Amino acid sequence: MASGSMHKEKTENILAVKGIIGAIVDYSTRIGKEEIVAMNMAVEDVYNQTKRHLVLLVKDSRGEAVQATLAARHLINKKQVQAILGPQSWEETASVAEIGSQYHIPILSLADSCPPWATKRWPYLIQSSPSKNLQMKAVAAIVQSCGWRRVNVIYEDIDSSANGITPHLYDALQESEELEKLKRDQCRVFVVHASLPLAVRIFNKAKEMKMLEQGYVWITTDSITSLVHSMHFSMISSMQGVLGVKSYYAEKGLKYQDFYQRFQNKFGLKYPEEKNHKPGNSALEAYDAIWTVALAMEEGNINHQHLLDKISITGFDGISGKMQFSEQRLAPVNKFQIINVIGRNYRELGFWSDGRGFSVVINETTQNNVSMEILGPIFWPGGSSAVPRGWDIPVVFNQLKIGVPNASLINYFVNVKYDHFTQNYSISGFSIDVFRETVKRLPYNLPYSFIPFDGTYDALVEQVRLKKFDAAVGDIAIISKRYADADFTHSHTESGLVLIVPVQSHSNKGWLFLKPFTKAMWFLTASINVYNGFVIWMIERKYSSELRGSPINQIGTLLWLAFATLFSLNGERLHSNLSRMATLVWLFVALIISQSYTASLTSMLTVSKLEPKVANIETLRYSNAVIGYYRKAFVESYLLDVLHFSPNNIKYFTTFEECAEDLKTGKIAGALLEVPTAKVLLAKYCKSFMTAGPTYKSGGYGFVILFPLLLHSSLYLLSLLADNKGHKLVPKTETKLPRKQ
Repeated sequence: MASGSMHKEKTENILAVKGIIGAIVDYSTRIGKEEIVAMNMAVEDVYNQTKRHLVLLVKDSRGEAVQATLAARHLINKKQVQAILGPQSWEETASVAEIGSQYHIPILSLADSCPPWATKRWPYLIQSSPSKNLQMKAVAAIVQSCGWRRVNVIYEDIDSSANGITPHLYDALQESEELEKLKRDQCRVFVVHASLPLAVRIFNKAKEMKMLEQGYVWITTDSITSLVHSMHFSMISSMQGVLGVKSYYAEKGLKYQDFYQRFQNKFGLKYPEEKNHKPGNSALEAYDAIWTVALAMEEGNINHQHLLDKISITGFDGISGKMQFSEQRLAPVNKFQIINVIGRNYRELGFWSDGRGFSVVINETTQNNVSMEILGPIFWPGGSSAVPRGWDIPVVFNQLKIGVPNASLINYFVNVKYDHFTQNYSISGFSIDVFRETVKRLPYNLPYSFIPFDGTYDALVEQVRLKKFDAAVGDIAIISKRYADADFTHSHTESGLVLIVPVQSHSNKGWLFLKPFTKAMWFLTASINVYNGFVIWMIERKYSSELRGSPINQIGTLLWLAFATLFSLNGERLHSNLSRMATLVWLFVALIISQSYTASLTSMLTVSKLEPKVANIETLRYSNAVIGYYRKAFVESYLLDVLHFSPNNIKYFTTFEECAEDLKTGKIAGALLEVPTAKVLLAKYCKSFMTAGPTYKSGGYGFVILFPLLLHSSLYLLSLLADNKGHKLVPKTETKLPRKQ
């Protein structure tokens, strides 16, 4: 009787089964443990809420792709599962996806990232864990907010890590070095993107090497940060001051709170050795994945293709967020939480959202903020509260050798002096000051030393090409032919070439008194004066006998009266009020004219009119005059090849004083100088020389650099010289570590 009852109960249970689901996890990891508990909870909840009985069969992958493949074959061939969940790593997922496509079994991947081509290669693969690739934008936002320009990346040498970083952080992070070599470099900002076991070894090693002290910056991604809650204190103690980025799921609502409480109880009973029983993001995603398959199995026995189609169109609100697939993928996570490891736990600083930036809380009205300052103070490695500068003087470094011209035309731009007592060079000047001040503004250390060079400027640029110098600083003109040897920064002076010639004065002081007025003005003034005298003569002649007589006498009297009224009122001698009014008006006009004349004449007597002796450079060329140039500059080739001067009509000088003397004595009719140099010469000899003709185009003065040696230093200072505010993040290195060590 008992046996029959048991057989009947077994038969009813088999008939009640609505689906068999397989799962492949790594039993030894915290993620695997959380997924097992969460998936079993989901199976229970499906039965309690829908009365549909699901069978969950879990296999251990041991973290190996081969073992995951064997587990998948066993679940499909021996257990006839209708769908498989997991595993966590991408290599295992790829192996299982291959088996799933062969047997047409839907595979719901719980890996943290999945390449874009994966679902096309394996049509039965479904990305059930939302992509966290946008976390790399959050990392870049942190780096940019703190003003760091160079970053080291340490990531695990597996496809999932590479696929997660390379497309999304390429502008900021590239190339590779080993961890042991990183301390020798000056960059002190490290981004770690690896599995938890490897991350633990990295931080233990970094602490041992004193790389978690003041001045260092460590940032972890979701694969590590999402498990900080489960770490023992021995692990946490090696991560003090670390910043972490993890995907954010809203921890609110009755459904989540119920899951949270039950999970802690069940997890604590099943894994009492674990100190923290809180669920992580992987538990939420595994729970929702079971519900995704369960809802797709509502119609009972359906074929695999139909199940895949049903899963693809399934949509519901899970505890991890909206479960809605597009092209067999969930929408990527676009909100991330920023945490700071402190003491035995961590502090939740705030959030970063794609398109909105940093914020203290998550809501739709959050304003875009690119600065982390709103998140409050941060506990950095070494206990510092000040933002680290991100670089330091490396343990081993070579100073950059910077060549400077030893014999500049003027000392204003480069001044090289040798101290015989100390046997050292003293180097100063405007170009040197620009370089030094710009280097001070670099966000990292740039050790260098100046080395004087006695050759020409072309030879100095050639030395940079031959790698005798790492760069060259000074009054070095930027011209096209030098680009064949090296590259230049932006110009830090005006550009162009100008002709400097002696001045001459054309003022003739003997007739200078006639210059204030034009001929027309003189004629008009005289005409008005005579006319005014005529008017007074006509009015007053009937009152005075002196204004009558012979025609010659009348003309003489009229002219005398015209000029007499200019300098005297003679009001007591005028008999008519009309003549007095005419005289008064004229006196106002005469006063204005005389004051204008006096002012103009005074100006002419004070400032002599200076004009160039030579109008322009064409005049020099056509008259076969001699033109001068600085010996070490590029101007000689410009005169011969561009302006087509005869070699016999050009003469070089070696000093400013020699140039001025040759211009004064007539040895050269003019000197072709670069604009910055010409301005200094004119400031010194402002009364003797002036510019003539147009300005000829050239590149101005710049610093010579050799790519790619100074890509991360000199390029930055060019952007400062150009006053470019939108500095882009400069890539430094990636460090790729093997998964198994």
